[in-house]
Amino acid sequence: MFVGLQPAVSPEALKKTGQRVRRWRIHARTRHDPGDLAAPINPVVAGWMNYYGRFYRSQLNPLLHRINTHLMRWAGKEYRRLRLYKRFKAWWTGLLDREPGLFVRWAWARTPAGMR
Repeated sequence: MFVGLQPAVSPEALKKTGQRVRRWRIHARTRHDPGDLAAPINPVVAGWMNYYGRFYRSQLNPLLHRINTHLMRWAGKEYRRLRLYKRFKAWWTGLLDREPGLFVRWAWARTPAGMR
């Protein structure tokens, strides 16, 4: 008898959520501050974290890292001085220290995927 079945997020559902993140075009929303970006995104991401988080949280982490990576692209376009990785990293850690609850997803994924 097989009893090791555990529910997981389907690849189709992850694909749809990834497409929705791309449609937000976070990186193109210049002239906004991080609070303006967080307002429409947080309720949606909180819902994903509550619904999909019941299954395998590790499957949702790449999606959350993708959102943080879009924020990294936004910061590079919004603030020219942050195009250098060292300056961006200092700004990002400062933002996490100043406003740790700004984005809901920071409860699980605090660094962009490409950050060392």
